[in-house]
Amino acid sequence: AEGLGTSEASANRVAPTTLDPFRVRTHLEQKLLSAITSAVAHDENVASVVGLDYIFIPPARHIGPEATNHSCILPHRPDYTGMDFGRIVSGDRELLKRSYEAFMSQEVDQDLRADSPMPIRRTQRTIEEPVVVKGPGTFFGKQTRTLRFEPTDREGWWFDRIDHPACLPVKVSISNVWTTGDIVSNIVLRSGPRQNYIRLVEHIISLKLGFDIDNLMIKIDSGDPPLFNVGSMPIVEALENAGRRNYENPLSYMTVKEKVSFVSPEGKFLIFEPVDPARPALDIDCAINFNNALGLQRIQFPLNYDHFRHGAQARTNSTAGKKLYCQTVGKLFADVRNLGYTRDNVLIAGKFRYSNEPKLLHEGKSLEAVWHRAILDLLAAVALIDEGRLLGKISSYKAGHHLDCEAVKLLYQNNLLEEVPVAYGDGIPESSGTTSEVLRETF
Repeated sequence: AEGLGTSEASANRVAPTTLDPFRVRTHLEQKLLSAITSAVAHDENVASVVGLDYIFIPPARHIGPEATNHSCILPHRPDYTGMDFGRIVSGDRELLKRSYEAFMSQEVDQDLRADSPMPIRRTQRTIEEPVVVKGPGTFFGKQTRTLRFEPTDREGWWFDRIDHPACLPVKVSISNVWTTGDIVSNIVLRSGPRQNYIRLVEHIISLKLGFDIDNLMIKIDSGDPPLFNVGSMPIVEALENAGRRNYENPLSYMTVKEKVSFVSPEGKFLIFEPVDPARPALDIDCAINFNNALGLQRIQFPLNYDHFRHGAQARTNSTAGKKLYCQTVGKLFADVRNLGYTRDNVLIAGKFRYSNEPKLLHEGKSLEAVWHRAILDLLAAVALIDEGRLLGKISSYKAGHHLDCEAVKLLYQNNLLEEVPVAYGDGIPESSGTTSEVLRETF
């Protein structure tokens, strides 16, 4: 499409072929589609010959003689100029519009919107019995780290560093977010003295939304939580078998007062929409777009226990380039030198292929990265809303921890959250010693 002129484009209009560029799967075809889309967006001559139904691109003559008899035809792009993005709290509208176009043109790999959402409950719960989970440290991989989950009468989720007995527990709240990391992107909580911090909490606190546990005390023996080979599944399985204790305290549900959007200078965005009173649920539309083997991935689903448990298996991901950095120059720095990341607990994406075996395949394509993003990253930021459980819809495109936490902070700063009355469902049976089987059946 480079250097395309009006007359040449008009002369090369042909009938649609069997090639559907929006359904291509290979890396090279995705790269070609990206190049074509960019040319269409920026070349005025191309734009001048756009029809009502199709955008026509002439054949790429330099590819080879077999390509000269075919033409690539893109469906006409919808115009999002008048799109209602609600209140744009941060970022530029024109940038958001362009990113939203890319988001909407991305194929949905797994559509689970017809599934039932999480049941609505009336009162708060904690666990019945303490449970313990151990594993190698995230930032100090040669050390074994321990998490002890205990029932509590305090409202919310709390971390208590037992190696700092003089420090108070740290509440899981946007008010206590210290940083979202640098080399290793992660959510770090801290309250009080500088040493009273907990790193990489997202793979733990996301369970606050995935489970029916509203109040929990997490005893941890350092600021470095354990890292597991299967996402957060050891914690999931421990809490499944911890039983439940019910309180009289009412459980609150929150939603945004209006549709609100946040877009970064790089075009990453989050859009929050109010809950539909007729269908109290938290719906997620999450897409990632990487220029490596991860490629384009998009999933849509209502949050429920089955979906959460599925996504909780997903490992964090990294690039082969970052892996090389950690194995070379990064060894000069203690935080990098002692990282507990291995080929087993991290999905490593090279330019064209994975360096290790990807998981969570759907129709032959790994969606591990986007499930990790939606369940263990995005929901962790939502869990920082400590006044209740969020309902509504969240659309996420290429976002990460920094934008997630910034968006939640701005929701509070702009007074954009409100409690919403909901109709109650049956929830989980009011019984102690709930087993994982009963938990899965009732959800």
